[in-house]
Amino acid sequence: MEKIFYIKNMVCDRCIKVLADELKDKNIDLLEIELGRIILNIQDTEYKQTLISILDKNGFSLIESPENQLVEQVKVELIKLLKNLPLDINRKLSTYLEDKLNSEYSKTSKLFSVTEDITIKKYFIKLKIEKVKELIQNQEYNFTEISQILNYSNLNHLSRQFKIETGMSLSSYKLQQINDRTSLDRII
Repeated sequence: MEKIFYIKNMVCDRCIKVLADELKDKNIDLLEIELGRIILNIQDTEYKQTLISILDKNGFSLIESPENQLVEQVKVELIKLLKNLPLDINRKLSTYLEDKLNSEYSKTSKLFSVTEDITIKKYFIKLKIEKVKELIQNQEYNFTEISQILNYSNLNHLSRQFKIETGMSLSSYKLQQINDRTSLDRII
């Protein structure tokens, strides 16, 4: 029987690979996998317990409630958005999420804020700042190019947000050459 499961903390391709490999090792029939969601062909409840065990072992968890599934879908969509650079969003973030989630933004936003104790906009800023850190560490782009790639109106806008979020300037961060990035599943 085909069954969809929503998974918390799947934030990268490595997460997908780990989970796919673990399910294969346990001979669980994986039909589809993407960030935050898997589709399995399972026959009985024993497989669900095995799945929960695999998830726990690897730092993931099963999301059962529709409300928490929606919250996780918001996170996944925002992470996916930042995966393909340059950031190409030619409409409001609220409209983008409404289209992707087939859910009214005002309700989604309220649920997200209540559940996560942060607004969607603030969460997205935190994700973007982590992407800025990654781009600085990769040393492929200068600050102006990074601001353009991440769709900031200008470098000053990026600089202000970076300072607010990290407590240091872009230049200071680059000079320190430290890796203090926050894992995407740990943001919030």
